[in-house]
Amino acid sequence: MKLTQLAAAVATTATLTLGAVQAQAADVTLRFGHIWPAVAGTHKNIFQPWADQVQKESDGRIEVEIYPSGTLAKPAAQYDSVKNRIMDVTATVQGYSANRFPLTQVVELPGVVKTAVQGSCVLQSLYDEGLIASEYEDTHPLFFFTHGQGHLHSTDKLVKVPADLEGMRIRRPTTVVGDMLSRLGAQPVGMPAPETYQSAQRGVINGIMFPWEGQLSFRLNELTPYHTEVGGLYSLSFIATMNKDVYNGLPDDLKQVIDHASGQAWAKIAGVNYDNSDDTGRQQALDAGDEIYTVEGGAENPAWKPVLDEATESYLASLEEKGLPGRQVYARALELSNSCPTE
Repeated sequence: MKLTQLAAAVATTATLTLGAVQAQAADVTLRFGHIWPAVAGTHKNIFQPWADQVQKESDGRIEVEIYPSGTLAKPAAQYDSVKNRIMDVTATVQGYSANRFPLTQVVELPGVVKTAVQGSCVLQSLYDEGLIASEYEDTHPLFFFTHGQGHLHSTDKLVKVPADLEGMRIRRPTTVVGDMLSRLGAQPVGMPAPETYQSAQRGVINGIMFPWEGQLSFRLNELTPYHTEVGGLYSLSFIATMNKDVYNGLPDDLKQVIDHASGQAWAKIAGVNYDNSDDTGRQQALDAGDEIYTVEGGAENPAWKPVLDEATESYLASLEEKGLPGRQVYARALELSNSCPTE
């Protein structure tokens, strides 16, 4: 064998050996599925950094494989897929599982969330204080977060007052938001975020409830040139959570790695990303020459407030009828709303 051939053989053997060592390096591989596109800031600025931190702080003993765009499970099945260990970790919208997280969804009510940083602090605090913890006993929550204020985006007309909503087919993210839209005179159409673009393109809906971040992540600014900002109208809750058996099966030092990638610190990271993406999404609409109408006083505006108050009272009453401490959780959410930082 010539020297060059020998060197090539040695190099090839070394490469294969290194590859085998690297392949065997991880003690645990976590399959992390979520609904956002891989190009979205949510994926790039929250979930990928989370995976990077876990891998780095575990010295490579934990490997995280991320599957965006609902690759492993449909949006409504994300939470159960982690519960049943079809995947190990997910980030998802609680409201996609109707009536499953009713206390959590008080943060969706008008006037609770001002910014994503503040809303994420509110939601994480409600969990940390035990007020909503009973809703998550079947998984191991990592961190909670919200998007910023949600707004109305329309394909064919500008909405200024509730009467303008009459008969409009509007995508609603959850039943809580859907009830609010119904009371305002609209026809809510339930669908997860990834289905919204095609539905708007085909005329199935002519209005969308989204934060500016959602407009950006799911390219909805391309289809909706009219935007109405009713400050404090609603916000959605999200969770990043892990299969309980997978977490409990980790050795103590790797549990500490996961614990360090949990709680308020990561709630804030998620909130900062959403607030930044809101700014970018709104600027994108402005640059395109879209019309943006901002309701004076937001949810406190006299034309909007009576209906929004009615929707809030109806939701809280329904929780109390089920024996749930809805008013207690809502009152604490409002207290936290005033004390949590907005940026």
